[in-house]
Amino acid sequence: MSAFSDLSVGNSTRGRVTNAIAMASQRTGMDFAYLLGQAKIESSLNPTAKAATSSAKGLYQFLDQSWLAVIDQHGSEYGLGWAADAIQRGSNGRYYVSDPTVRQQILDLRNHPETASVMAAEHASDNKAYLESRLGREAESVDLYLAHFLGVGGATKFLAAYDANPYASAASMFPSAAAANRSIFYDKSGNPRSFADIRQKFAAKLESGVESALAGTGSGGSGWSAASADIPAGQTVQPADYVRVETERLQQSSQSLTEDDLLRPQPATARLAYLMLATFGR
Repeated sequence: MSAFSDLSVGNSTRGRVTNAIAMASQRTGMDFAYLLGQAKIESSLNPTAKAATSSAKGLYQFLDQSWLAVIDQHGSEYGLGWAADAIQRGSNGRYYVSDPTVRQQILDLRNHPETASVMAAEHASDNKAYLESRLGREAESVDLYLAHFLGVGGATKFLAAYDANPYASAASMFPSAAAANRSIFYDKSGNPRSFADIRQKFAAKLESGVESALAGTGSGGSGWSAASADIPAGQTVQPADYVRVETERLQQSSQSLTEDDLLRPQPATARLAYLMLATFGR
């Protein structure tokens, strides 16, 4: 988890965040508890969290490049074709957007809980499929979190080594990661941790994040699942549902939208950009 400027998260915001994660879980089939725990670890469920030492922002602390990549791949599935179409990939493999105004609009969507949640779910789903195809076994939640930490390629390498010899030292295989994260790869005495130790450490961290997040729902964590979210019965999770809260918020704030706003949202707020879902979404 990156160090970020943490703001207190009120009950209304926490409820919205929890519902956003639940909708993303329902839409993609990804495990609700995993998505909730990851968000708790990454941002303390603060949708506008910002890292102090990197470009990471939002509920899931997506870096600029990671966000552009997932929007490029999945944005069109959620009415964000305008964003996906604007993203290009250079010969060096990096993603870019030629228009700086549109680039900022796309990056600002990380602060929108509904968008961030469903993109995190899609990203986790992609990682799950990749890991399972390489490892020949089901990827567990802790494996997905390792993919978030090491990248899916690094996690594949880590987990293959874990499956082969769980008690071998991991630091020698990941010298750069070990140097940057000594508390993960070494114990307090400076002894290198094994693959099994590190995987268990991540599993405990994820479990703690889930328990802490569920405790904040007011349910005491008992029996809470994606189905417990405050989504109207029979409602199909569609892009227009994601924009509903934003539309109401703008109306309550007495902000007026011009025709130009709908055609090309202003860079001052990602909310206006996301209103395109309601107008041009599927």
